[in-house]
Amino acid sequence: MSVVLAGGGTAGHVEPAMAVADALRALDADIRITALGTPRGLETRLVPERGYDLELITPVPLPRTFNGDLMSLPLRVCRAVRETRTVLDDVAADVVIGFGGYVAVPAYLAARRRRIPVVVHEANARAGIANKLGARSARKVLAAVPDSGLRHAEVVGMPVRASITSLDRVGLRAQAREYFGFADDATVLLVFGGSQGAASINRAVSAAAADLAAADIAVLHAHGPKNTLDLRSTQPGEPPYVAVPYLDRMDLAYAAADLAICRSGAMTVAEVSAVGLPAVYVPLPIGNGEQRLNALPVVNPGGGLLVEDAQLTPEFIAREVVGLLTDAPRLQAMTAAAARVGHRDAAQRVAAVALDVAHAGKGRR
Repeated sequence: MSVVLAGGGTAGHVEPAMAVADALRALDADIRITALGTPRGLETRLVPERGYDLELITPVPLPRTFNGDLMSLPLRVCRAVRETRTVLDDVAADVVIGFGGYVAVPAYLAARRRRIPVVVHEANARAGIANKLGARSARKVLAAVPDSGLRHAEVVGMPVRASITSLDRVGLRAQAREYFGFADDATVLLVFGGSQGAASINRAVSAAAADLAAADIAVLHAHGPKNTLDLRSTQPGEPPYVAVPYLDRMDLAYAAADLAICRSGAMTVAEVSAVGLPAVYVPLPIGNGEQRLNALPVVNPGGGLLVEDAQLTPEFIAREVVGLLTDAPRLQAMTAAAARVGHRDAAQRVAAVALDVAHAGKGRR
């Protein structure tokens, strides 16, 4: 069996593809897995690190305005489709699983030409152009959340790596808190804004450091490698405020925390809810509003709060976040709600669907 994963560009495309790759290998160690990517995407680093083969093609970003890029689009699409057909032939692909992004359009078109079945997975609450195209001819359409804009999509959740979905937050808590220098009985707020950080979140939380300390709340804050925090000195007897550029051990960060403040990209929401961690979601204030929609399936049942970027102020944190972290029954209820809505088996479900589609496709050929 040969499976091609088309999900290059950003971590939001690559990480779910790698989670599905791991799930496929767990089902059948002999499956041939090939990731399709572009020279400019994160897949050039992430895919080899995970031990999978990577084939590169010409990137095909889809322009949203009439410009020079739009005029040259047909030529670039044709070139990328030819390159992808070569990859599909070389690996004798039985199924293509597409996750959107720069490589998805040529993958869908090349698979259609070769009559190779396609499975589409949409991560966001609003489907992108690539997956809208792929869904038209896909054998199976899957989605992370309801109402993604793709007709007849089956909601399976977002594929997340096994180190997160298998995380025992309670069992790992003591080790995690010792790792970051927190007391075993500390109340811990986790703050992060993605791999590059989020300046507005950084400013608001760091400015509320005195209020958090006064409420005996420790902070683990990943501010991003290009950002710095203007922090007051911790006073004797206060809980620590641990500021780091990047968190290499997100599993331990999730285990150490009682609550998170974070953006609401599809992968972030999927991981945070999969581990049952309640969160204050702060959607990115630009774009098409999809980050707000990503968070709603968790927020509506009570697994988190939603606050607009401009409303995340030091005063909001001192009032609402401190109030939540010092209200044990409310925090416990939110934790339980977050755990109920998380999808821990999404990668396995996508892998199983893809193999079913591949076997059915073999029968037709």
